[in-house]
This record gives sequence, C-alpha cells and structure tokens, in this order.
Amino acid sequence: MGDDGRRVAVLGAGMHPWGKWGRNFVEYGVKAANDALAEAGLAWTDVQFVAGADTIRNGYPGYVAGATFAQALGWNGTRVSSSYAACASGAQAIDSARTQILAGRCDVALVVGADTTPKGFFAPVGGERKADPDWLRFYLVGATNPTYFALYARRRMACYGATDADFAAVKVKNARHGAANPNARYRTPVTAEEVLASPMVADPLRLLEICATSDGGAALVLTSLEFARRHGHAEPVTVEAVSTVTPTFPQGRLEMPDLATDSAVAVPSGRRRFTAAVVQAAYDEAGVGPDDVDVAEVYDLSSALELDWYEDLGLCKEGEAERLLTDGDTTVGGRVPVNPSGGLSCFGEAIPAQAIAQVCELTWQLRGAAAGRQVEGARLGVTANQGLFGHGSSVVLRR
Repeated sequence: MGDDGRRVAVLGAGMHPWGKWGRNFVEYGVKAANDALAEAGLAWTDVQFVAGADTIRNGYPGYVAGATFAQALGWNGTRVSSSYAACASGAQAIDSARTQILAGRCDVALVVGADTTPKGFFAPVGGERKADPDWLRFYLVGATNPTYFALYARRRMACYGATDADFAAVKVKNARHGAANPNARYRTPVTAEEVLASPMVADPLRLLEICATSDGGAALVLTSLEFARRHGHAEPVTVEAVSTVTPTFPQGRLEMPDLATDSAVAVPSGRRRFTAAVVQAAYDEAGVGPDDVDVAEVYDLSSALELDWYEDLGLCKEGEAERLLTDGDTTVGGRVPVNPSGGLSCFGEAIPAQAIAQVCELTWQLRGAAAGRQVEGARLGVTANQGLFGHGSSVVLRR
C-alpha cells in the first residue's frame, strides 16, 4: 500500500452517457459532476477546487473549462484550473486536483471533462499553421487519425504476425463488455464475421475496429484521506499514482502527429518506448508492478492498438499480446480483464472526458459496482492513455 501522504480518495464518479447528442459540452459535464457529487454524498457547495479538462472545438468556454463548469454549477468562489493535453487532458486535471489536496490547499476537489464532437473523424482545427505538426500531418501527407492507427496495426503484423482475426477478436471482446455498460454508446455484441465484413477504412483496419467520435462527459470527486474517513469512508478507492511523463530521446517509433522518428544513430538503443514508460512511471510511483494488476482500462483507438497496450502494461512480453487475447486472459472472467467498460470501441472519443472516464470505470470495478461486467475480487486497477505532442497518462487505483 502506498504512503498515505501521497494518496487521495475517490468518493464519487459520474458520467453522462456517450453518444451524439448535439448539445453544448457543458451540459454533459454538469450532469456528470452532479452524479459524482451525489455518489459522494456531497453538495456543490462542499467543493473547494474544480479541475476542468479542456475541449477545443466549442469556442472560448472550452479553453477555460474549470471556470466554465464552476459557472454552470453556480459561482461559489472555488479555485479552478484548466488542463489541455489532448487525449490525456483528463489525467492532467486529475493530477492537478490531487496536487491541490496533497498540498493541503483543499479537502474536496471536483474533476470534470466533457466534449461535443463533429461528425466523422477528427479534422484539424481551422486556420493555416505551417509550424504546427498536427496541421502539417493533415495537409502535407493527408494522415488522418485512422491512417496512423493503420500504420501501427501494420507494424504489429510485420513484427509479431498479428492477423485480421486477432484485431477482430479485440472488437468482439470489447463489444461483449460494452453491452452491459449503460454509459456506452454502442451496446450491441458483434461477431468476428460481422467485424471482418465491415467496410475497410484504412487497411488493415475496418470500420468496426476504429473508434468513433462521440459526445460525453465524466467527473470525479476527490478528497483527502482524512476527509474521507471523517465522513464514514473507512476503505475508499484511492489514487495511488498519476503518471504524465514525456518521451525520452530517441523515439524509434512514430508517435502522432510526428512525420518521422528521432535519429538513434549516435544513441544507444534499448530504451523503453514512450507508452510503456508512461505506465512504468505510474507503477514505480505506486510501488506496484504488472503482477499486481487485476483490471485495466486502456486507450483502444483501434483494436490493434489495444494489443500494443497489453505489452506496454507489462501483462506479457512483446509479441505475446495475441496469445494473451486468444487464451481469454483479457476478457471479464480472465486473468487480467482489459477494458471491461467496452473501451473506446464502445464509447468513441470525447477527448477531455476519456482519461476521467477510465478512472470512473475502475472506481466502480474496485467497489464491486460494475453490474454485468464486474471483475470479481478486483483490488488494483491501472489506466493507460496517450495524447498528441508527447502527452500520455497512467493512473493507478487501489481498494
């Protein structure tokens, strides 16, 4: 168990169901926040700090998400922060709130992220920005997100012999899990045959193997351990670690939205790749390892990328993820279930909410409150998430 001086309690988790609702993102965040507060048995007036995860597609309010949600809930003088780290924004908001609590500046913090997304796959934000690698990858080479996902999938096929059937099996597993999740957008089980018959989007990935863009929201109520115990929570779920480390030179594997890798000619090889380093930093901070993990929520932008995360989490050696999947280890009822929520496969991307939603799911899993998809006896969970521009995150939770 981690040092009490570095742990905070999760007293409440709340979500607005994912979908395409066509409303302002603030509505989704407020719904999630109120649900989290109700679960914690606290009122909005008890909150002393709000950490907002930013969205960038809804104008000025998105850039100041902390104050946006505070205003919508009702100005109460609370301190706020806003975090933007692409898909890892929610984890940075969690870390901001946790830091405030551990520093003794507050006892109760609310973390909120929500998004309203455009139709279709993500496109670059408007304007001409020739110094922006994210803009360049769209306009210089036409590398949409599915293009990157397909490149990673092709790499896996070339290096480890992964097959179309392996990628389809990930989707089948996650669809089975997501069917039991009331917050998931897609709740219909699928067969491997249906996956393989869906339209090709970016070879070798088909439509059912790539996550959609979605509207949704997620929120957490974090408190100091002393506050939690004082209010009758003797054994709350706790945040043991939050990792937001950046890459280490050289990067020998392409990361979105880069167009080339670092040159490693004059640098020793053998460094841990970025996504694995993000997770390892969380393990190190929590004083745990892969063998301690009971359940994981990972960032499955595509079914192929989920297999990479098995290895980054240390659940198996490189090249062995397909066997782990085939043996049933990563399904609910297996040795280390991955994405019992259904993952992005069943939710889609609501960027500022994603890392928060992962923690919501693990909170419910560790409490034994994930009806229909419960990982029995789960005591320790880990998340893994990656965003653009060297952003990544991993959170370790314990009960």
